[in-house]
Amino acid sequence: MSSSSIAIRVENISKLYQLGEISTGTLARDLHRWWARLRGKEDPFRKIGEANDRTVKGSSDFVWALQDISFEVPQGEVLGIIGRNGAGKSTLLKILSRVTKPTTGRIKVKGRIASLLEVGTGFHPELTGRENIFLNGAIMGMRKAEIRSKLDEIVEFAGVERYLDTPVKRYSSGMYVRLAFAVAAHLEPEILVVDEVLAVGDADFQKKCLGKMKDVSEKEGRTVLFVSHNMEAVQKLCTQGLLLRHGSIFASGNLKEVLDTYLSSSTSADACFHFAPPANSHELPGYAYQATIEDLAGNLLPEVPTWDSWQVRIKFRLNSPIQHFIIGIGLTTQLGMPIQTSWSSPASLTAGDYEAIFINTDITYAPGVYFLNVGLSSFLRTFQFISQTAYIQVSEVPNPQNASKVVNTKSGLLLNQLHTELKRIG
Repeated sequence: MSSSSIAIRVENISKLYQLGEISTGTLARDLHRWWARLRGKEDPFRKIGEANDRTVKGSSDFVWALQDISFEVPQGEVLGIIGRNGAGKSTLLKILSRVTKPTTGRIKVKGRIASLLEVGTGFHPELTGRENIFLNGAIMGMRKAEIRSKLDEIVEFAGVERYLDTPVKRYSSGMYVRLAFAVAAHLEPEILVVDEVLAVGDADFQKKCLGKMKDVSEKEGRTVLFVSHNMEAVQKLCTQGLLLRHGSIFASGNLKEVLDTYLSSSTSADACFHFAPPANSHELPGYAYQATIEDLAGNLLPEVPTWDSWQVRIKFRLNSPIQHFIIGIGLTTQLGMPIQTSWSSPASLTAGDYEAIFINTDITYAPGVYFLNVGLSSFLRTFQFISQTAYIQVSEVPNPQNASKVVNTKSGLLLNQLHTELKRIG
């Protein structure tokens, strides 16, 4: 691929942060670092940096938020950057947007970058919406006449005309994002960088933004970098994927393959999920502490075959006797849309450890990853609700023994056969 067609080239980018202190903490350390830099040597404190895994306690105060990141983005491509919280996505975008400098490595960018990283980025709170539009345009090197020609289009897209001459510090977060995205998308940047901030907007506005980003890429040939936890939006908008894990590239390239890698890495290897008791667990009537996905014989089931039966086992502890106790589970899509809820019959139980088994033999799900929620209640009042405690991975498996179930498993979420009558009417 010729260098002229590359919009962004990232070469061995790393970013080192120190936790809890400014500088290195002591004058001796600062002098040690200065002396190494004076001799052209590597910073000695970089050598002890650890990978950015937020789930474990480290032995060093130095953390690599990003480490040895290299990739290229062709002109006109929409790159979806995904990964768990703390993977380094926002840090990467801040470096690309020149909000912060990399510790090592370099970046080559062809064209102007417009960024939407977080609510309020690039806006002066004391200035009005109109003034901020001209300010952002001037920062991007546009002339006043150019900005004025785009003003009506920006205001119409944002839907904040009534508050255009009001200081943006009085805007709601949704209004902030509306105007910020409209400014970023309409002031003709060669590269548009968008972080998860769009989630602040309502559903209609998110749909509008995704459509605009698609137009910017396909019709205008501009490059888009999109960070989101909304896998459906990433799948619809992006052409390539980049998966970050603990500050390093875990997978890149074909979007479908990157998404499959991300979703499979999010599931438990043994289908057994433990969750810590709430901080006030001793004050609650009880709490759940484990969920397992199993076949009907009680064996752990990391992947649920499309047509097979399976069960969810929830273990919980009651601190005191409870009357009218109910435990329930719910399954949702990755977008949080509920698709099934099941609950136990009311029961009076004494204190102790229990387990509830929810058996699924009738409902067939399309292949994909589904989230499990758990709720405990008494007299219909919930005293513990845990969201996304586990993942259920449904894998596509053909079922040639039952021809009635040979259907397109890619369409829909539930694959259930309904009683159907065929009648000739003519």
